[in-house]
Amino acid sequence: MTTIKKPQEIKIIAEGGHRLAKILEMVIKRVQPGINAEQLDQYAEELIIEAGGRPAFKGHAGFPGTLCVSPNEAVVHGVPRKEMILREGDIVGIDIGMRYPAAGGLYTDMARTVGVGKISDEAKKLIKVTEESFFRGIKTIKENSRLGDLGAAVQEYAEKNGFSVIRSLCGHGVGYAVHEDPKVMNFGQKGTGEILKEGMVLAVEPMIAAGEYDLETLDDGWTAVTKDRKLAAHYENTIVVTKGGCKILTK
Repeated sequence: MTTIKKPQEIKIIAEGGHRLAKILEMVIKRVQPGINAEQLDQYAEELIIEAGGRPAFKGHAGFPGTLCVSPNEAVVHGVPRKEMILREGDIVGIDIGMRYPAAGGLYTDMARTVGVGKISDEAKKLIKVTEESFFRGIKTIKENSRLGDLGAAVQEYAEKNGFSVIRSLCGHGVGYAVHEDPKVMNFGQKGTGEILKEGMVLAVEPMIAAGEYDLETLDDGWTAVTKDRKLAAHYENTIVVTKGGCKILTK
């Protein structure tokens, strides 16, 4: 059931989201050739605890990390292992969530995809289009708009640029838990889907592939990769629906 957050709860989510955005910015600064995903994960956990929060993903449904670190063809849910060494030319999705404050707090969730050293023009375009598709999508959001409007805007922009939208994964409500209703799809038809109301808090997260949108899960049981092993990118913020639009809470 989709929930409406109270103004005081939104204020707490926004404070947590602001702190989380700073943390992700610091983690991304450490993305460079030769670093491994475990190092990034440990750093992120230290920063979250210092900020008065608790990692949202670690232990959630058994996930072992604070971050999801998803390079190249990995779309989401990459397990941050020591053996995952980032190399020149890679792109990598860094997905992070936090409960703030640590005891009895509320959740925020965000992600960015960045290049490791010098990357290809195709990779640059994919990252840019994925980010822009997020902003095209949230322009449709306001009280009494529909989720299908958002999905249609993301899909239209991604496909216009020669990319495909991942169909089997989606955004979600967030706040009281790291994953709540509703599902926020990145494709759809205008005028369809759930009607949005002021106070809904959503994690909007376009996931865009350079090739086909079909996915498979690796043997670790977590990492979702493109079947054709083409590059994929991910961009996410937590937002709140307002009467005339929406506000990004993870910034």
